[in-house]
Amino acid sequence: MSHPLVEYKSENHIATITLNDPKSLNAFSTPLKAGVLKALNKAEADDHVRVIILQGAGGNFSSGGDIKEMLSEGLDKDVISNKLKGMVEGAGEVSLKLRNIHKPIIAKLEGAVAGAGMNLALTCDFRIAADNSKFVQAFINIGLIPDAGGIYLLNQLIGVAKTTELVMLGDKLKADDMARLNLVNEVVSVEDLDTSVHALATRLSNLPGKALASMKHMINTHAYMGLNEALDMEVDQQTMLAKTDDFKEGVTAFIEKRKPVYQGK
Repeated sequence: MSHPLVEYKSENHIATITLNDPKSLNAFSTPLKAGVLKALNKAEADDHVRVIILQGAGGNFSSGGDIKEMLSEGLDKDVISNKLKGMVEGAGEVSLKLRNIHKPIIAKLEGAVAGAGMNLALTCDFRIAADNSKFVQAFINIGLIPDAGGIYLLNQLIGVAKTTELVMLGDKLKADDMARLNLVNEVVSVEDLDTSVHALATRLSNLPGKALASMKHMINTHAYMGLNEALDMEVDQQTMLAKTDDFKEGVTAFIEKRKPVYQGK
């Protein structure tokens, strides 16, 4: 019996949405994105749900975009550009939904938190990370730009200088690095992750929901008003970059597990 790509559970006013494709480290494929949106819509519509937890199965949050899906129709530049356009649009749709639901959303982070996975975590209201978490803006490694609002979100959260460093160099960050940048609220051991996340979720569920909703609305107005425009720009840039020789070299090297050689073309 096959398992759903996204699992949904609601208990004690807390909805838990689980990315459930551990073989791919919960890569954000188009079907998984559709499942996440369906689950978020369900949590948003349920008046009994006051808090949402977003987590990954199998000890990882998410490895980011699904490269196998990117390459599923071959490397013809027009074909892959069109494929990538749809995937970037889908990631952006999830980001907008995470911000526009006026209920607190907690990202429970462990293992791989990469690419679009990292950016969707940044879109959530709270982030609690296990000490084994590994974060990376991996896009530069295959000649692309961050999607799911990555550059915009990082600029809002940590400013231009550090954003430039993270996205241009693509260095891996540990949970403690993220804490020093104020990009996660708390770092705990893997063993304490469930307890810490549910303690925060329970605390939030007992607070005045209308006030929390108003606060999130105001935060969106003051801090995230430009997110829609940024997501549209990502689609345009990613569609263009998918036609470059550097992107083709980057994904080919990734599949072949070798170091890419870029030509700036």
